[in-house]
Amino acid sequence: MLEEINKTVSLIREKTTTIPYAGIILGTGLGNLVKEIKTETVIPYDSLHYFPVSTVKGHKGNLIFGELGGKKVVAMQGRFHFYEGYSFNKLSLPVRVLKNLGIELLILSNASGGVNPDFNIGDMMIVEDQINLMSGNPLIGPYNPGFGDRFPDMSEPYNSEIIQKVKTIALKNNISTKSGVLAAVTGPCFETPAEYRYIRTIGADAVGMSIIPEVITARQMKLKCFAISVISDLGIEGRIVEVTHADVMEAASKVEPKMTLLIRELLESS
Repeated sequence: MLEEINKTVSLIREKTTTIPYAGIILGTGLGNLVKEIKTETVIPYDSLHYFPVSTVKGHKGNLIFGELGGKKVVAMQGRFHFYEGYSFNKLSLPVRVLKNLGIELLILSNASGGVNPDFNIGDMMIVEDQINLMSGNPLIGPYNPGFGDRFPDMSEPYNSEIIQKVKTIALKNNISTKSGVLAAVTGPCFETPAEYRYIRTIGADAVGMSIIPEVITARQMKLKCFAISVISDLGIEGRIVEVTHADVMEAASKVEPKMTLLIRELLESS
């Protein structure tokens, strides 16, 4: 893993010397944020030998280096999922690469199913905590002290100061947000009504198929994390309807401009 990270960073450094302050990982239907970035360099994933390749529609598969909110950033236009066949260990590689490129803050987004009855399609949930239901962990395996603690603390997976700052930004701009707990499952099928009830019962407000492996990896390396999960479908009794990936992409894309504003102003104030 360490060799793969170092070689990937070397390949990237052949194309850019930018040291980004923040890394941004964009989820389904949310990739248009890159249009707001003053782009300096675009590096396709498939040009990086050890980097995974996005296989899901809506995940274009590029590293975008540039400036957003007056800060140097690197955005992953497309992420990777366990259901694509990647190991949890492989899912950790992009985050470790971003850390080795110099980022101090990891910003993540995804689309999720809302299980909180107060939620509606199109809501933006600021993630305050998480529940890992993926039956795996990116830290399993031989221990490399260069990555951080063997048993990293997860008492604050998402940075409370950043969360409060974004809530203030949202209020100032009259943007409605929710807050809650994100559960992650492997996918790729959407959940059954019974599974939605279970996920709500154990304390989650939304359920998705990403973010959590990346945050576990980032927290081992002491990176600050902030995440927004866009509610793209509902798993609430009496409001469950048939859903497709196209529905998820459409719902997420409608909210993307508001999410972009929050992230841009967060970076401006950092």
